[in-house]
Amino acid sequence: MPSTIYDVTTWTIPSAPTVTAFTDIGAVINSIIADIKTNQPSQASKPGAVIYIPPGDYSLKTRAVIDISYLQIKGSGHGFTSSSIRYNAGNTSSWWEIFPGGSRIRVENTDGNAEAFLIQRSGSPRLSSIEFIDFCLDGVSFTPNQNSYTNGKIGIRSTTDTDSVRIAGMGMVYLQRGLVITGADALAVTNNFIAECGSCIELVGSGQASLVSGNLIGAGPTGFSIFAEGHFGLLISGNNVFPRGKSSVHLKNCSNNNITGNRLHSFFAGMVTTEGAFDNNLISGNHFLRNRESFPPFQGVPAPQDDLFGLIHVRGSGNTIVGNHFSFDVPPANVLPSGATPTMVLVKSGSNNYLAMNHHAANVGVRSAVLDGSTTNTKVLDSGTAAEFQALGAATYGFRATP
Repeated sequence: MPSTIYDVTTWTIPSAPTVTAFTDIGAVINSIIADIKTNQPSQASKPGAVIYIPPGDYSLKTRAVIDISYLQIKGSGHGFTSSSIRYNAGNTSSWWEIFPGGSRIRVENTDGNAEAFLIQRSGSPRLSSIEFIDFCLDGVSFTPNQNSYTNGKIGIRSTTDTDSVRIAGMGMVYLQRGLVITGADALAVTNNFIAECGSCIELVGSGQASLVSGNLIGAGPTGFSIFAEGHFGLLISGNNVFPRGKSSVHLKNCSNNNITGNRLHSFFAGMVTTEGAFDNNLISGNHFLRNRESFPPFQGVPAPQDDLFGLIHVRGSGNTIVGNHFSFDVPPANVLPSGATPTMVLVKSGSNNYLAMNHHAANVGVRSAVLDGSTTNTKVLDSGTAAEFQALGAATYGFRATP
């Protein structure tokens, strides 16, 4: 059987021998995948392969299309470095380095497609066990405004259902959308550095039993750091989510999921937001820090929502919000709307939601929990004083003040 380990730097495209991984790694990877399919025709024996990307700078002009299972695309270093700092620094002539490194792919996409990698196949079974490990996807620039977070580029995107896809140890920077996965089952997104992207992680359509854990993440001011739609059994844990996304975690029509043990930092309210049906979820043991934008190029960016929106904004029923810590450190003059009392947790709608043992430390007076008038049977225990609790016409609720 031919070798199942391919090195992009030694592969020659039979029909285009002058194209190399350094001039168009996307075309090289597509050629390797075609070779894998040629050499593994047996329905009963398709072990797949490893495509190795050694450290180096590679140009991707042609989208790579992944339409086989059991494929690992692996580098030797995620190579992340801040491009925002570089573009806003002015003179970088004295710097040691100015571009991302490691196994770095420059996403140039001169073929008219948005994605660097597209996962797509019709028929059955769904694609399974595809892995992206330890390399960098660099969108290079947000031309002409380097602080716009828009360039139309997507790092990795799936448009068909997948099973057991793994994205680990990746670096993604200056992409409008870092990771967009449709119909994920048992997806693992772990230990990546995805930042300075318009949106970082988007799990769309539906999904179940997936994991987003141990990542370093930070989206742009109009995007989401973590977004999930129609997910069941999603575990979001141990992530360090830093500014400046409009939401750290946004869940739409999601039930029976865990948001646990994350450190979340934002310049805006709405750090955890919900949309549509949001039922029977657990939000526990997270650290929330809300403070003011400190980087001058972004201080004029308008807030997507005001401080009455809540650091956690819940629409749904049967959710548990326990043991979270909220740090609120915003100059009074910068609280929105002017003169308002900021909200830590807003229960906007639903019934039988449970809040307990949440704690806050703030430089201004806050509302620890606010119940909208449409809510019913909410329990709020040991999560603030009576003066810090507000029920805006809610007909039924239970409240026990922090001693």
